Amino acid sequence: MSKEPRDRLPTQLYLISPPDVGGDFPQRLARALDAGPVAAFQFRVKGLDEHAAATLAEPLQRICAEREVAFIVNDSISLAKRLGADGVHLGQEDGDVQDARERLGRTAQIGVTCHDSRHMAMEAGEAGADYVAFGAFFPTATKEVKHHAEPDILTWWQTFFELPCVAIGGITPENCASLAEAGADFIAVSGAVWNGDEAEAVKAFAKALGLN
Repeated sequence: MSKEPRDRLPTQLYLISPPDVGGDFPQRLARALDAGPVAAFQFRVKGLDEHAAATLAEPLQRICAEREVAFIVNDSISLAKRLGADGVHLGQEDGDVQDARERLGRTAQIGVTCHDSRHMAMEAGEAGADYVAFGAFFPTATKEVKHHAEPDILTWWQTFFELPCVAIGGITPENCASLAEAGADFIAVSGAVWNGDEAEAVKAFAKALGLN
């Protein structure tokens, strides 16, 4: 997810999986990715052992590969390595960037959750992360929110750093434009897509972000 000059590349969509990725979810993912431009998909499941997670991930990874969508594993460096994923997204408690780089290689996309902290973001950049994620910007039911970020952190990051930034947390087609304007290179969304018609939601995001 490399960064281009702002006037050449609009804010891109970054999908995050819902908690349940079994059943008909592979078909739903394919439908979402076929509905509009998506830069990346993050596989985020909790409470499963690595073998079970890998079994669920494999068809989703294949769907992403067929559409040239980056497949990012949440939290687990070992699962990302096992799958040969395109990258890993690390929370503040999920291991460090340097360890991920050593285990996953130079081409892996490594993202770091930085909440509302400029300091955490600068540290992640210095450690060699490929992108930083700020949020939550809006109320969300997807996960418990302990940190609230303001759009000006995106503007600050965009002004001083080349590394791409991701906005996350309660983002919908109705409110995403303000974050794009503030400087988000990517908009990470989950519930706004999977809690309804995923294809229509992706189309709505694409229209709001000018990706059509």
